Amino acid sequence: MMFYEKELKALKRAKRYRERILVDEHLKDFASNDYLGLAHKKELHNLTCKKLQNYETHAAKASMLVNGYHPLHKALEDALCEANGFEAGIVMGSGFNANIALIEALVRKGDRLFMDELYHASGVLATQLQGMDVVFFKHNDMQQLRELVKSSDAKRNIIAVEGIYSMDGDLCLAEVFRIADEFEALLIVDEAHSSGVVGRKLMGVFDHYDIAIKANYIKMGTLGKAYGSFGAFILSSKHIEEYLLNRAKPVIYATALSLYDTLLAQHSLEYILDNAATLREAIGLRQQIVADKLGIEMDGLIAPVRVGDNKKVVAIRDMLLADGYSVGAIRQPTVSSAIVRLIARLGESVDDLETLCTKLATIL
Repeated sequence: MMFYEKELKALKRAKRYRERILVDEHLKDFASNDYLGLAHKKELHNLTCKKLQNYETHAAKASMLVNGYHPLHKALEDALCEANGFEAGIVMGSGFNANIALIEALVRKGDRLFMDELYHASGVLATQLQGMDVVFFKHNDMQQLRELVKSSDAKRNIIAVEGIYSMDGDLCLAEVFRIADEFEALLIVDEAHSSGVVGRKLMGVFDHYDIAIKANYIKMGTLGKAYGSFGAFILSSKHIEEYLLNRAKPVIYATALSLYDTLLAQHSLEYILDNAATLREAIGLRQQIVADKLGIEMDGLIAPVRVGDNKKVVAIRDMLLADGYSVGAIRQPTVSSAIVRLIARLGESVDDLETLCTKLATIL
């Protein structure tokens, strides 16, 4: 029985149909979120495998609250807290689950959530789970956000923004920290695309804006992007950590993060901190190339190339694939208007980036 045949046909007609394609390691990868190219660093993989041999188990086996909280989890949490200036941390399975955990647990009856309209789909999904009071404000519109929070009569006000937005590639504004402080609101910053990419130590927007950490700030980051591993982390005050351990379902009911990914992420964190100056220079060089060739100023390493037509963006992606370059063809509903999403990642050479940008500019 073809239960969803009509729906699938409609997606194909609109050029919104998705499918999995096996990775071709011969392609130049300008599509993935492996921003620093650490997924290719065999020394990190080899070091992780070697050290993991020293432990009796190689898997977490259970939830963190049911015998699954391993010393490796604690070590990574402590290292992330020290690097980012937070009191407490929780590592978990994915950024998607971390957003579900944060928003579903923190926004209670009588609270109001103010979410940037371009916030990640995982956060938007979380707002729909229990009919919570959520207000979406215009992207990076701090004047509107201030007015909304100021007029709120909610028991608790919670603001949710991204450090760097996953499709537009732009930074959240520093003003959001001042608004959260002024109105004593909790502030969630999703640093999936900014952690490892911006800041003096490459720790993200808190680092970039030199923000002193306060009790109302919560930082979420992923380990499957710049860190070249898998998983996510939530950093917060000890009080918020205690609450999440008791109310956040993806923390309570999911098996703890794999030990290999945990240890690999710790080695990646150490590598980033030790090589921050060199990595910043490499990021800056790629930002300049994209600006020169495509006229796009990147805050991080995401270049959204506006196309506006689903069929055309797929055709551009396929033309570049034929030339050996992989880029993202992002269509509705992920974005309002189709884009080529180019990631100027450090895993590929500056020469290949220049060639790709030249090809893309010529096609456009």
